[in-house]
Amino acid sequence: MSEAAAKNTKPGPNTATATNGNLNHDDDDSDDDAEDAAAAAAVTGAAKKKKKRKPKKKKKNPTEQSDPPRVLISQLFPNGSYPKGEEVEYLGENSFRTTSEEKRHLDNINSEFLTDYRHGAEAHRQTRQWAQRFIQPGKTLTEIADGIEDSVRALVGHQGLEEADGLKAGMGFPTGLSINHCAAHYNPNAGNKIVLQQDDVLKVDIGVHVNGRIVDSAFTMAFNPRYDPLLDAVRAATNAGIKEAGIDARLGEIGGVIQEVMESYEIELNGTTYPIKSIRNLNGHSINHYSIHGTKSVPIVKTNDQTKMEEGDVFAIETFGSTGNGYVHEEGEVSHYAKRGDAQKVDLRISSAKSLLNVINKNFGTLPFCRRYLDRLGQEKYLLGVSFLEHNCRECY
Repeated sequence: MSEAAAKNTKPGPNTATATNGNLNHDDDDSDDDAEDAAAAAAVTGAAKKKKKRKPKKKKKNPTEQSDPPRVLISQLFPNGSYPKGEEVEYLGENSFRTTSEEKRHLDNINSEFLTDYRHGAEAHRQTRQWAQRFIQPGKTLTEIADGIEDSVRALVGHQGLEEADGLKAGMGFPTGLSINHCAAHYNPNAGNKIVLQQDDVLKVDIGVHVNGRIVDSAFTMAFNPRYDPLLDAVRAATNAGIKEAGIDARLGEIGGVIQEVMESYEIELNGTTYPIKSIRNLNGHSINHYSIHGTKSVPIVKTNDQTKMEEGDVFAIETFGSTGNGYVHEEGEVSHYAKRGDAQKVDLRISSAKSLLNVINKNFGTLPFCRRYLDRLGQEKYLLGVSFLEHNCRECY
């Protein structure tokens, strides 16, 4: 009920109440009553004119994040100056980029796109800090995925429910929640009932994008301390790879450094000691605008790849450690999809496929998505269309 309506329905000092709708007055007193009422009305009117409205207080921008995260990152940093995060010094021949005033000036001129990356990175940082508190044994993978994705969308201010809104900012790709022997790219489809257990090892892979600039970062969680050496190995290998990265760095050599650090660790499980190995057929990768997988791969074992990192490149340094044979193969249901940017036009004879492709183009473009994202958009009976597109326009993700 509106405030005005409420005032009209509540009896007050100037409101007469009657039984059966009748008010009775004596004839002799009617003139006096009329004069008194007019005088009272004049006083009341004068009082109303003199009364000043209090100016509305301006709402201050919040200075702290909520729990779960729902405060816009742009409100926490209203001047658009987002944190830079960790920076690694230029090495060797590229050290002049730090000392040359001219080069630093040129870098500042061409750094506008970094604002989007830093915006997305701060949204990612605050989401994953919350996720590391939120994720606990007993929660379902769907609960975890929804919690992370709701947070990301709230922090960047784009829910992705209106047409093309998800292309402005939001999820860079579906949240990866891969348990134990599953290395990567698992996301719960609708109806998934998997519950996280105390002895599980969970890989959490989160993607955030702002204007197509994708931030890709992952972490591993385990609730049994016996897995700590495995987590330490992967963390150290990742940090070593980041330290080696830079302009003119050769990808095969970065892989060698990652492998050396990773395989210097071992872990004891149930009385048996296992060497920790880099998974040789999983890699890091370059990231392009609106495309999570670019054309360059960063191996995590030593190779002869002499491809160099170049100025303007963006990379995800990804490491995978295993107590197994260091090799993965594909299995299970597909949960990540992405439209190929170079896909040739195909005659879509199935109407559901044509309709679905239209939805994908308008809401995801070449950004990866999953079935739950289609469910959020109200899509129904799309599995036939997904299957047709998968076999005709599929990108291996």
